[in-house]
This record gives sequence, C-alpha cells and structure tokens, in this order.
Amino acid sequence: MLAVTRLSGDRRALGHGHGEAHGATIQAGLEAYARLFHDFAGLDWGQARRDALALLPAIEAHFPAILDEVDGIARGAGVEMEDILVLNCRSEIALTHAGDGCSAFSLWQGGQQWLAQNWDWRGDLGAAVVALEIRGEEAPALLSLGEAGMVAKIGLNAHGLGVCLNAIRSRTCGEGLPIHFALRRWLEERDFATALAHLEEAGVASPAHFLVADARGHALGLEVNPGPAGRLMPRDGVVTHTNHLCDPALRQRLRDYPRPDSGPRLARLDERLSPPPEAADGEALFEILGDHQGFPYGLCRHPDPQQPAAERMETLFGVVMNLGRGELWVRLGKPCQTASQRLALAPAG
Repeated sequence: MLAVTRLSGDRRALGHGHGEAHGATIQAGLEAYARLFHDFAGLDWGQARRDALALLPAIEAHFPAILDEVDGIARGAGVEMEDILVLNCRSEIALTHAGDGCSAFSLWQGGQQWLAQNWDWRGDLGAAVVALEIRGEEAPALLSLGEAGMVAKIGLNAHGLGVCLNAIRSRTCGEGLPIHFALRRWLEERDFATALAHLEEAGVASPAHFLVADARGHALGLEVNPGPAGRLMPRDGVVTHTNHLCDPALRQRLRDYPRPDSGPRLARLDERLSPPPEAADGEALFEILGDHQGFPYGLCRHPDPQQPAAERMETLFGVVMNLGRGELWVRLGKPCQTASQRLALAPAG
C-alpha cells in the first residue's frame, strides 16, 4: 500500500513537509542517483551538481516560485538545496546518456478522459516512489506519483488537467525548464489552453514526451524539447507513446537513441487499443498495462538477468487516471502482480 503524503501551506511549508516526511528515502535516492550517474554518464556528484546549477537560470526565469519549495525539501530532509536540484534535473543529467522505459496512452470514451501508463526505471529506485497530495496557496490542488525529493512527475489536478511522461534518450540539452519542473508547472495550471501556452513559452531543456489531457476531452502527445514541440493528435480518441520520437517534422531535426523494444511496445499498445475496451474502467486499462507480449520487454516490463545491472529496467508502478472524476489508481510494482489502490482528489469548487 502506498501512503499518501498530504502537504499544504506556502511553498516553503510544502517543501519542508515533503522533505521531513521522506528524508531517509530522499537520502537513499541521492545515493542511488550517484551510482546511476556514474554508471550511465561517468559523472561524480560534484559534476552532477554543476550540471544542475547550469539549468537554474531557466527555472529562475520561468518558474521562480518553485525554488522556495526545493529549498524547503532540502531543509526538511537535512540535505543541501543543490542535491534536491540534482534530483529534479536527473533527466537532463542522465538521460542525455541513457534512457528508461515507460508506455503511456490516453483514451476518450463515453465522455470520460483517461490517462494511463507504466513507469519503468531501475529497480533500486522502486523504494523511492511516493504519492503526494499538494494543496498550496498559489495553485490548484494536485496528486502526483513520483520519486521522493522531486517536485512532481505523473498526476492530475483539481481542474481536471493530467499528465503522463515518457523518457526520450537524446544527447540534446538546451534552453527551457528541466522536465520535472515543467511537469509540476503543468499540474499547477487551471485550463488546457493556458497550460499549453505556458509550456511552449518556457520550453523544456531536454527531450521527453508529455501526454497531456483534461477532463473536457482535450488530449495531445507533446514531444517536448528546447525547440518547438512535436505534436501527436488523438486518433479515434487515443494517443499512444513509448520512448522514441514519432512526430515526422521533429525527427528531421532531433536525434534520439531508443532501446530496441520501444517500437514493438508502441505497436502492441496500438493493437490493444484498436479498438479500446468497450467499457473503459481502471481494471480494464490495467489489464492492458499488464500485457506481456515480448516478455520480459513487454508493456509490463520485468528485469532481464542477461542485461548488465546498470541497464536493467523494470516496471515500478502502473497508473490509471480518470480526469473528470479526479481519480487515480496505482499498482505499485508490476501491474500484473499487484492490486489497484484508489486515490481521489476533490474537484475545484
């Protein structure tokens, strides 16, 4: 069972509560990422800090208020602010060298907007997964699933906006918000059009896919990067994505380096959703996320003992969201093996 950490107050109070509640997990995560940076990029922690600090001007320009929360997390966890900055910039530091998994889809059916995905990453970071309910003074209430010490990852807010994430391995890193700060910025918005405009204005420092949607049925696959984002429109109410670039125009100017299983996983998602379940609900969508075609590299990813330990990825959780109802179901671990846990966020009044 995943306990929900409920945070409220101003930015520093939100951060301090987060850091205090998960201090030991955050410190273990720092150690895990130190190993990961060494394994993936040959970086020591001092260089990781310098790389993160190079991204600070973009955060100061486009989302300065979040830095009070970052400082609060650090104080609550008993670490330095630069360490929390590294955690939140880990994609820009590590994924320019190596990428993770993740399979995601959106579905509009019967007047309901669904988002779903598996999050695949290194098994030693499974213990870092946290659920945060954040009720700040400056933004809508939100639910986020992610890693302890990070300001956000996958989730929804009280105005019906939601987001899923797929990593894109690339050697590109430029101007824009780091990925996890951009995800939090999306979850603090009140409507789809404004959220999209703000995201495009700020840009995102390194490539990723944000699957964004709202309760009214807007959905879009955004292949974000330091330049104009690639766009994937719904087909029959569905958007699917794994870990490679799909927008033809973006592929002309940006190079990615996906794992060989990304294409087959995307084809399998398309197959499972053509047509989608007749009556979508959390259990039916988790059944898709638990698919094992291509085992151990299926949608539900299991560790492959033949791979080097540093490259061994597995599904750490599956999540299904209904944006209109403000409901989020999570299966911690492999979605084929665990029961669903329901989390709910009261809609905005």
